[in-house]
Amino acid sequence: MSNETNKMTQEKLAKSLTAESIELLPFLPYLLQDIWELGSSPDDMIYLIKKHMILNENTKFLDLACGKGAVSIKIAKEFNVKIKGIDIVPEFINYAHKKATDMGVASLCQFSIGNIYQAITGERDNDCVIYGAVGDVLGTPEDVILKLKDTLKTNGFIIYDDAYLKDAETKNIKFEHDYLTYQQWMSVFDKTGVKLVDRIVSGLDEENVNDENTRLISIRADELSVEYPEKRKLFDSYVQSQINECDDLENSIVGITWLLEVKK
Repeated sequence: MSNETNKMTQEKLAKSLTAESIELLPFLPYLLQDIWELGSSPDDMIYLIKKHMILNENTKFLDLACGKGAVSIKIAKEFNVKIKGIDIVPEFINYAHKKATDMGVASLCQFSIGNIYQAITGERDNDCVIYGAVGDVLGTPEDVILKLKDTLKTNGFIIYDDAYLKDAETKNIKFEHDYLTYQQWMSVFDKTGVKLVDRIVSGLDEENVNDENTRLISIRADELSVEYPEKRKLFDSYVQSQINECDDLENSIVGITWLLEVKK
């Protein structure tokens, strides 16, 4: 991977964690140290899996940009299945290893440090791939689905956590991101040859979690500003990005977890 491509991927990964600059990447482990579930709801995914998928001891899951492993670990614990998680942040992967051991699923969970843009090319024959609140790291939604399909067996499943615009009006969006409307998502699914099996829309509980997470991040940002006063604007802008995204979720966009089946 070229340096330019790697930088672009890092920028997208940073943005998926609501960071507007890769300059913030080294500080993300500190800012997010109080939060285990980074973005996606493991409970929503577990509900969809339980409702629609038939699992056995050979079932394989892949969790791309897995963060601290909350989704992977909870799925392994709930269903006693093997799951591989990949993330670019070493501190997140180290935490995931420890948490998997603490929860008794270390033998089921394989966590590795890696850039998913690169790593995905070597992943094949999974029963389900999870792309939870990762944004455009792998490209447009159409690009993402086509790349995820390549990691799956015939009739495999994709769990895709993202959001859609309440309407086509985008002028009120505060956090910079190219959101699709619901109908545009339907068109993407049709073009990429996947079947929409089910979906879960984020509710009030998630809004409350987001507000609490923003509060925790604000505390850590203040601590970093004391230690690195010259970077206060950087940390303040990260907190503001969190606030903006929460505001968007409450007013302009709808968080949603799609369960898609690949039609091969």
